[in-house]
Amino acid sequence: MTTTARLALTDAGEAADLAAFLLRLLRFDKAAAVRCQAVAPVEGNGVLAVFGRLPLGGSGALAIRTARLTGLGEPVDRTVSAGQLLDGVDGEAGTVTLPAQVTGPAWAGLLPPRTGWRPVGEPPVAEVYPELMAGVREFRERSEAIPEHHRTRAVLDRLADEIWSRPVSALPDLPLRAVHAAYVIGFLKPGAPLTVHRAGGWLRLSAPAGSVAVRTAAAPGAGLGLSPVR
Repeated sequence: MTTTARLALTDAGEAADLAAFLLRLLRFDKAAAVRCQAVAPVEGNGVLAVFGRLPLGGSGALAIRTARLTGLGEPVDRTVSAGQLLDGVDGEAGTVTLPAQVTGPAWAGLLPPRTGWRPVGEPPVAEVYPELMAGVREFRERSEAIPEHHRTRAVLDRLADEIWSRPVSALPDLPLRAVHAAYVIGFLKPGAPLTVHRAGGWLRLSAPAGSVAVRTAAAPGAGLGLSPVR
């Protein structure tokens, strides 16, 4: 069994942001697992990237939160319990203890690629947000109109997939699912700049607080490595 690993964060703010991210993930799934990868660049301190899946309809989306580290001995790559990782975040000490590895879900073995990202666009939040809220209202109204005895998880997932697979008007390459995921995980902020990149069958929506990656098509080599972007 893999032992625990204690990583030093650059400041208390990194600990607070990481804890908030994990709390949001756990609201969707109390037994959620996350994949953690800590790497050290050639120059400078290390970076911890935490990947978690948001089950928004049948397709879902990957949310990626990074935290800056003060040094890093050996690279780390393991899938762990999100709840145990949250317990290991120490804001006062400015550290995070990675728990022992667990048997991860299938998605944890298929991450966005490390390299090969090319810019697609920069959709303005002011244009994207109203469209997102319209989708949220539509899902609520249509789901409430479904008779209770027919309101199964499968039915709700089909409805969610219909709504969140629609293209964003400001950037048709981007499905509304990515924007919705960024919103529910706390990355979408008023006035925050958004950028979209593509690599193979993946799209990545990035904001200052974190990134969301969604698969748009099967593509060779589209699920290798990581791309820890703030």
